[in-house]
Amino acid sequence: MTFHTYKEALRDATERLRAAGVPSPEWDARLLAAHLIHCGHMDIPLNEAPVPGFDVAYGALVGRREAREPLQHILGVAWFGPLELEVGPGVFIPRPETEVLADWGVKFLKKFNSLGTTKTNARPPRVVDLCAGSGALALYAAHYVPQSEVWAVELADAALAYTRRNAASTVRDGAGSVDVVQGDVTDSELLLKLHGTVDLVLTNPPYVPETPDLDPEVYQDPHEAVFGGEDGMETITAMIPTIAALLRPGGRVGIEHDDDTSHQVQEALRAHGGFSHIEVLKDLTGTARFVTAERGVQ
Repeated sequence: MTFHTYKEALRDATERLRAAGVPSPEWDARLLAAHLIHCGHMDIPLNEAPVPGFDVAYGALVGRREAREPLQHILGVAWFGPLELEVGPGVFIPRPETEVLADWGVKFLKKFNSLGTTKTNARPPRVVDLCAGSGALALYAAHYVPQSEVWAVELADAALAYTRRNAASTVRDGAGSVDVVQGDVTDSELLLKLHGTVDLVLTNPPYVPETPDLDPEVYQDPHEAVFGGEDGMETITAMIPTIAALLRPGGRVGIEHDDDTSHQVQEALRAHGGFSHIEVLKDLTGTARFVTAERGVQ
């Protein structure tokens, strides 16, 4: 199809995407067009004629999104706060709601860092991101508190490649460095040299209960990064001993979980016996999305 203006192309793409059930058709249509002509999504010259070749290239991208390929896979990037992270098949796409957990972690780190001149805190804060995927949580912490010592742990080979590339790119942009480690978060001897010294653990683990009726895009994330067994708790329960081993007394953990498993996560932490101040943190919609806790005295 030939379009006389970008506005006409956007209107056609929006209608196609809406008919395909895409949740945000106008937004996606704009981002795809901006990606092609290398401008901001608000800077598209709506009343101008498209550049040569735009119609064919745009039609192909819209067709991919129409087939419910994730927008982030088509663009090759996902935005997480100020970070532009490389993503694609094989790595979990970070979601905006996880930024609430990231912000909670950064506030804790800044508070810790403000005490850095005291004898008990005469070192940079230590952070571990378990189930790091693209590295979103680790790199967010490194961006906002660059003096932190940050480790990102990921098991899957495909995802680990993204973690490493994003870590290298973010450091080039001025963030603090991140050590990327391949490891199993359910191994209680993971990062043995750090045991009892970590100030903050952040994790967005696989937590969705096995189900066949989610949006099509979800199933294009790696299965092992999304689903946490029949009740969504398999990985969370198994990783709690690792979290307990890593944290120093008084250290904090923030765990993202499914809409319906807040109570189970709280109970799993209580059952371990090594955590106190177990609290609920809600996302921007008011949904209980995270559980935070403090490591008790060992």
